[in-house]
Formats: sequence, structure tokens, C-alpha cells
Amino acid sequence: MPRNLTPLFVRLPRNHAAALGRLAAESGRTKQHVVSELVEQALTTGPRPLSMGRVEIAGTPAVREDDVLTLEEAAALLKVSADAVRSRAERGELPARHFGDEWRFSKLALLAWLGDGDVGPSRRRG
Repeated sequence: MPRNLTPLFVRLPRNHAAALGRLAAESGRTKQHVVSELVEQALTTGPRPLSMGRVEIAGTPAVREDDVLTLEEAAALLKVSADAVRSRAERGELPARHFGDEWRFSKLALLAWLGDGDVGPSRRRG
């Protein structure tokens, strides 16, 4: 780590963390850079509403064809086997819908589920 950087751990409300992730993705910057720029802006301009770019939070986004995934597509997204995805979906550990013999997954729900995972050493259930 460069000497001019200091590690910082911050707990944010889930919706704020999601908005930060979208802002970083849409602006092509890392979350680290977005947060650093917001802090710098607050320190140099004083207290006032902060904004960087535009992030749409309210409303329902248009659904694209690749937003709904098959079992195989979900497995490819998560980089695990289809059997592992099926097993977790059947146990209710993954956000999924069962239609007859087929499973469907929301890409956004899977990414949110993945992002909400534990950080640090893995926790095994006994």
C-alpha cells in the first residue's frame, strides 16, 4: 500500500453502499476514488449537499434480456458449477425462482447476494 494511503473501514446503510457501487461503475472509477473525491469535496467546499454524477435509485429499471439468467448462466456468472448453484437455490440460500423443472435467477439479485457475503476468513456452518 502506498505510504500516502490510510486504510479506512466504513459501515454504510445497504442502499447507500449499493448507490456507491452504481456510481463507481457508471463513472468508471473505483469506490475508493469516489469516496476520496467526495471527502475532498466536503473538506474544500464546506458543508453542503454532495453530488457526483447522477445515479438513478428510484423506479424500476428497464429489464434487459440478460437480466434473467438460466441455471447455467448463473453458474457461469458466479464461476461455480451448475450443481452448486442448483443445490444452494433448492436450499433457499440463493435468490431464485423455480418454474417446473427449470430455475431462473435475477442477475442483479445474484450480484447483490454475492456483495452481501461475509468479508474475511470463511465461516463454516457446523
